[in-house]
Formats: sequence, structure tokens, C-alpha cells
Amino acid sequence: MKILAIHGSPRTIRSTTRRLAGIVLEGAAVTGAETEMVDLADYRLISCTACEACSLTGTCIFDDDVPALVSRMREADGIVFGSPVYIDNVSGQMKVFFDRLADAIHYQVLAGKFGCAVATTHESGGDDVVEYLNHVLNYLGVMSVGGFSVATAGRSEAVEEAGPAARELGRKLAGAVRNGFSDPEQEAILADNRSYFRTVVEENRDFRPEEYERWVRMGWIE
Repeated sequence: MKILAIHGSPRTIRSTTRRLAGIVLEGAAVTGAETEMVDLADYRLISCTACEACSLTGTCIFDDDVPALVSRMREADGIVFGSPVYIDNVSGQMKVFFDRLADAIHYQVLAGKFGCAVATTHESGGDDVVEYLNHVLNYLGVMSVGGFSVATAGRSEAVEEAGPAARELGRKLAGAVRNGFSDPEQEAILADNRSYFRTVVEENRDFRPEEYERWVRMGWIE
């Protein structure tokens, strides 16, 4: 079992968000999971231009690190998203990354995986960012086991104080990978997403026959 954490703080190893996501990984590792941390700021991410090339060909026009990151998510069993709160939203690095996941979202390439989300903030907005991160996980076809934020008020030790909850979240994520996890509300959201994106898959059937056939095999297209 592999759990991959992706965080969007530009501070990389000095980041409180990275530390919080790392503690989640520690909790998963205790159960025997293999873990990996991705610092988005260390990668080359080019902003999406909405050219729609990925939808028609499956390949982005930009030669950067996003395809490799998507491959790593596909190889993982569980995914942790983490971001600091910047102007009441995720960091710029995280948003650029998310905007480049349109093809992965349309074709639901991460369906069947489990995830969770964490955020750090000085004072406010953390819960809203966690909700958004989990929303993106659902968009990708991932079932979230939860998440939480930490308001540090400038105290780095606040993240360590949240350690027990973060480790428990990691254990819960690993447990979902091993034993499954169901949430009727999310199941309905995932089904609605597939219904919506089915139009894209059907319209591009001649361009992306392998993806179309995968959807047929999954029972998402009759």
C-alpha cells in the first residue's frame, strides 16, 4: 500500500503544512503503508491555457512535471492533499496544479482510491480550504475519509499539538485502503460527477477509444 501526500506550500521543508501532512503520513506508516511526500514548489508547473488538447489527445501541450505527478497519483492507493490558506483559498502552486488536472478529472483516472485533506492557516479559512481540497478529491473520483485544519496564530508548535488527530487521520486513510470506506453522500457526488463527465468521454470516443472502453468496462457507460 502506498500513500502519497501532495502539499502546495512554497516554503517546502520549512512549511507547517508540510509538517502536518507529514504527520498524517506517519500515522499511515505505523500501519505498514509506504509513504511519499511531494513538495509542489519543487516542480515545474505551467498554468493551464484551456486549449483542450488533453481532452482530445490525452496529452498536454506543455512539457513540465504535471504528467509525472499524475502518474504518481495513479500509482498510489491513498492521496493526501495539503495547502496553506492564502487569501482564503489554496496556494497558487496548488491551484495551478489543480487546474492542470482537468483530463484526470474528466476521465476519472483516480476512481476507487481514497484520500484526505489538511490545511494550515494563521487564523481563519482553514476549514473552507479543507472542504475545497476534499471537493477536488471527489472531482478526481477519490473518496475522502475526512480532514481538518490547524490555525497556528504564528505558533509552529500548534501543528505538533494537532499530531494525535493527524496520525489518526493517516491511520483512517490506510484503513480505508485496506478495508474500504463508504459515505453515502460522497457516493452520490461521485456518481453525479461520472454522469456529468460521461458526455465528455462519449463525445471524444473516436479520439480516446481506450478511455471510452475503460468506462464501458467500469459500467459507467452502457
